[in-house]
Amino acid sequence: MTDPTAPAKPDLSRRTLFQLAAAGAVGVGGGALFPHEVRAAAERLPLQYNTDGTYPVAALAKDVISLGVVQSRVRQVDLSRLAGSKRDNLNHMLELIDAANGFGGPSDILLFHEFPITGWSDRWDRNDSIRAAIEIPGEETEEIAKKARQHGSYIVFGSYARDADWPNHLLSITTIIGPDGSIVDKHWKARNIKGVFGGANYEIYTSTIHDCLDRYVEMYGQDAVIPVTKTPVGNIITSSVQREPELFRAYAMKGGEIFLRTATGGFTPEDIQATSMYNRVWTACANNAVSRDNPGFLADNGGSGGSCIYDPQGKLVDIANSVEETIVKAVIPIANFRRTHRQPVIHTSLYKDLFNAYVERYPPNLFTEYLPTDGRDAYRYLRDKSRWR
Repeated sequence: MTDPTAPAKPDLSRRTLFQLAAAGAVGVGGGALFPHEVRAAAERLPLQYNTDGTYPVAALAKDVISLGVVQSRVRQVDLSRLAGSKRDNLNHMLELIDAANGFGGPSDILLFHEFPITGWSDRWDRNDSIRAAIEIPGEETEEIAKKARQHGSYIVFGSYARDADWPNHLLSITTIIGPDGSIVDKHWKARNIKGVFGGANYEIYTSTIHDCLDRYVEMYGQDAVIPVTKTPVGNIITSSVQREPELFRAYAMKGGEIFLRTATGGFTPEDIQATSMYNRVWTACANNAVSRDNPGFLADNGGSGGSCIYDPQGKLVDIANSVEETIVKAVIPIANFRRTHRQPVIHTSLYKDLFNAYVERYPPNLFTEYLPTDGRDAYRYLRDKSRWR
């Protein structure tokens, strides 16, 4: 049996190979690989998955870690003064990082919600959203990296992002910045649920893994579809997806230990609790606080607050005591947890045939065929794409 506390084997996923190749660090016989050679090597790599109930890990830096979840406002940037308003949001986030690591002591991991820097607006079109988006790495991540180094914390946050490898795509990415200031990982949103806005004739038009699946796999490899980031403070997964237990089961099968979920309204603590209870993992959710002076929205639209942390038994560890800006915290005995933790026990023989026969309501790859101009164009584009009656 594989020792679950042993250091992980080197991560040779396609994404890692691309990153190393870009830095000139991957080579054969001391020479750097060209991109097509990296691509060919990566395609031969199997899915990284243990079949004995264990999972790959990085050696822990400490036996016990602290997790802080920051419940902060969400405020859309002002496109007429884009640089200044984005900087205002960033400065507020940096102040909250200092405050969260102040009284009560620093956190090894600090989690923010989906949009602390850019905010979002249902009135933006694709061009507006891409203008508001950040680059990773970029000016904003550099500033956050300084705070990560200052406090010795992993800082995790979501944002709209743009990427030169995906021109005209609007990405929703959760970034993990390490205590040394490096970008440890960046996770695409796995999927957008469709048909949830009722009579608004609106659909979300960010590009997700599911919406670009084939090209995403070609770019980053099959293992990156369900990414688990192995760090010295635990195996981290991030997600802004709600109410899809199968997705979180998959993360648990891949070895996720600390599930960091983000929201801007539209989540329920029960869903967070169920993730912990069914998969025996630590789960936290960072939601937005009451958000005053956010154009087009009430300060509290009924979806504020509720940021929370649950333990592997599904027991509540901490929950926000108000809808205002605040922090919830947990102490995680990660080394003791890891000694006995294994993949979830499931009985795939009973239902794998049913899962194989299941037809997704919407097929993958829809946003590699067409990029909607805004939410209403996305509704028009998607309304005849359902495979269900």
